[in-house]
Amino acid sequence: MLKLGQKIKSLRKQKNISQEVFANYLGVSFQAVSKWENGNTMPDVIMIPAIASFFGVSTDELFDFNLFQTEKQVEEICLEAYKCRFSDPAESERILREGLRRFPGNDIILNNLLYVLDYNTRAEEVITLCQSLIESTRDDSVKYDACRILATCYRENGQNDLIRPTLERIPEIYFTKLELMASLLDGEDSYEAAQKQKNISAEDLIDMLIIAGKRLREKGEKDKAVTQFRIAQKIMDAFAEDFVETEWFSTTIYEYTAEQRKEIEQLLAE
Repeated sequence: MLKLGQKIKSLRKQKNISQEVFANYLGVSFQAVSKWENGNTMPDVIMIPAIASFFGVSTDELFDFNLFQTEKQVEEICLEAYKCRFSDPAESERILREGLRRFPGNDIILNNLLYVLDYNTRAEEVITLCQSLIESTRDDSVKYDACRILATCYRENGQNDLIRPTLERIPEIYFTKLELMASLLDGEDSYEAAQKQKNISAEDLIDMLIIAGKRLREKGEKDKAVTQFRIAQKIMDAFAEDFVETEWFSTTIYEYTAEQRKEIEQLLAE
């Protein structure tokens, strides 16, 4: 705690600002800042990205972490948490919280944490964390993912007027980095990117078909709706023959979409 406090104090003095000015920016009291700098307390983990952003440094720089070693260890933490994200969200959260104790305020770990927080029962925490990441992260992929999750959380909690302004912050993208890596790299790098993009594309396509089908049904175009549902069903069934690359995934698309298959069966029966 003392080391972080000394770093904050040093950065603040470099910017030649008072504790009051810094405190006002963060929305805390100057006494809180004083306690941080004296090593008596530590900032809340959600505030770390905002502190780093204010001083124009990364969270790793703020804690004087070795960047290469940090990235490697953070990747290992997030991979371990991902393996139980769907089967045991509480355990996944525990792993990520432990990671945040080692690397406070790390954008990547915080971004992964958003995936295991319930948008209904923990909406305030999700919204606060998303807003913090959007305003402070230097990683565009984290920023725009936080925008997506924030908009989803707003929808889940009936705050529909906030959805479009949030989504407008995301630029339109017609290709992904994974697509380009799969197409332009060779060997294992190409294969890894292709496997990851394959799963993302399949999940997105299934979601879009179900959404389109539901909208068509609402418009009274039942035959067209059934077509969309059946295509989605065929795609999911096709993945029953797929295998799991356990280095990156814990389930196949077929296993992951079990609830969607049940939903489609119900939609087709109506």
